[in-house]
Amino acid sequence: MTERPEGTDRPDEPDRVVVRDKRRIDPVTGAARTPAPADTGSRPSTPSTPSTPSAPSTPDEGAADVAAEVAALRDDVAERTADLQRVQAEYANYRKRAERDRLAAGEVAISRVLTEMLPVLDDIDRARQHGDLTGALKAVADHLDSIFSKLGLQAFGEVGDPFDPAIHEAVLHTESDDVSEPTCTTVMRQGYRHGERLLRPAMVGVSEPATPTDDADPNVVDEP
Repeated sequence: MTERPEGTDRPDEPDRVVVRDKRRIDPVTGAARTPAPADTGSRPSTPSTPSTPSAPSTPDEGAADVAAEVAALRDDVAERTADLQRVQAEYANYRKRAERDRLAAGEVAISRVLTEMLPVLDDIDRARQHGDLTGALKAVADHLDSIFSKLGLQAFGEVGDPFDPAIHEAVLHTESDDVSEPTCTTVMRQGYRHGERLLRPAMVGVSEPATPTDDADPNVVDEP
């Protein structure tokens, strides 16, 4: 390849020969050559000016952001804690209500069984009054009384008790000067209660104070 030196236009001069060695290995040293950059004939590109980074936030702004995040987390924790406490309270109330219902159902069941056994107790009481409760029968009766007492069965209705229409069933009425208020003077059948539940009222005869006659003056006091 021949090139004409710049600045000469003499056609009579022969062209000079320019030899470029493009071998990548130096034949003398054996080292690899670094290829020369190609001459594109253009001006070197001007490095672009890097964009100006945004100014970093100040320490005060960073601390405010951290404080805001901490406050939000605290509010979240407080809300979750309140929810947990509410659930725990509801569960505790449910357990108490379930236990109360279970006990009430058990009391009702026991009351029903005792109500069915009352005729047996009436037979035992009649046998005791007639003196027939002896021997093995007495042992069985005492054992039944012990069991019923443990279950909470209570008998009531004794001679001399004030008459209470809530627990006494009056089947006989008399007047007597020996009482100052309606009083149970005869007990035909005992009553029973289980706890606060009335199983059966007592069947009694009631004596009331005698009614004063119209001829008597209540203001006159007899002298001894």
